[in-house]
Amino acid sequence: MGRHVGIDLGTCSVLVFVSGMGIVTREPSVVAREVSTNKVIAVGNEAKRMLGRTPGTIMALRPLRGGVITDYDVTLAMLRHFVKQSLPWFPPVKPELLIAVPASVTHVERRAVLQAGKEAGGGKVYILEEPLLAALGAGLDIDDPSGHMIVDIGGGTTDIAVLSMRDMVTQASTRVGGDAFDDAIGRYVRREYNLVIGEQTAERAKMAVGSAFPREKTEVEIRGRDLVTGMPRSLVLDSLGVREAINDPLTTIAQAVRSVLDKTPPELLGDIIGRGIVLTGGGALLDGIDEFFRRETGVAVHIAEDPVSCVAAGTKIALEHLDVYGKRYKASG
Repeated sequence: MGRHVGIDLGTCSVLVFVSGMGIVTREPSVVAREVSTNKVIAVGNEAKRMLGRTPGTIMALRPLRGGVITDYDVTLAMLRHFVKQSLPWFPPVKPELLIAVPASVTHVERRAVLQAGKEAGGGKVYILEEPLLAALGAGLDIDDPSGHMIVDIGGGTTDIAVLSMRDMVTQASTRVGGDAFDDAIGRYVRREYNLVIGEQTAERAKMAVGSAFPREKTEVEIRGRDLVTGMPRSLVLDSLGVREAINDPLTTIAQAVRSVLDKTPPELLGDIIGRGIVLTGGGALLDGIDEFFRRETGVAVHIAEDPVSCVAAGTKIALEHLDVYGKRYKASG
């Protein structure tokens, strides 16, 4: 127990799977540190509560953007925290870590993830692409020579892949995900109402009334700072405005999905038309997103059961078959 650890190191959240225990950690990818000393004072849920609320002496930040490491030292501190939290005892040997990465990461970005995993306490450290892990976690049988299509909408990236025989046949990534929806809502409110809102307020509005497909009108009250007076102000934001705001990032993802379909061999394309597209990741929870992609592609779309956990669940399967997946991807240690 604890010999193998799988980590879904996402832009918005971190999920950790431990062999014999299941998924033991689900926390935001946020770190709070002192500005003067760089000392980490909070990680995860506690740090997220500080976003937009800290004094000048403390900075709360996300050390990953677009699915890749932007601040190595902070990411390392976060990884160490979550590995230690997930393995509170001292295992007899260092655990083997499998870390999920976006399909589009560069060689340099891969090396950074491997090194961070090693320094965080891993013995051997493996990396595997998120769409492959998401497909495994969603229960797709990717062993045989037939096509499956996965669209994994994370916080910083969306990974799209057609898989067959345990590998990606065609794939694309776009650095557009749930964060882009939140940013678009913030820009919309600023442009239309002269109100500045924080990213957590934008996220709450998205979750409360956001939808990708026409629905009955709903409303939510939000609060922010008036651009004209500089004073606090509240307003009622409706679902029509939120849908208008997020249309551009949704369209960008739809274009990437269509580009992968265009590059897919005809035989595999026939399999996908028969089986449909599977959505995973936190973005799959957006109301009406399956209907949106069905309209954009003309292909049936299914949302995986517990889409947020699919990548972490996929690490369990990959770790159980390191004889297959460990050989194909670079390991450290």
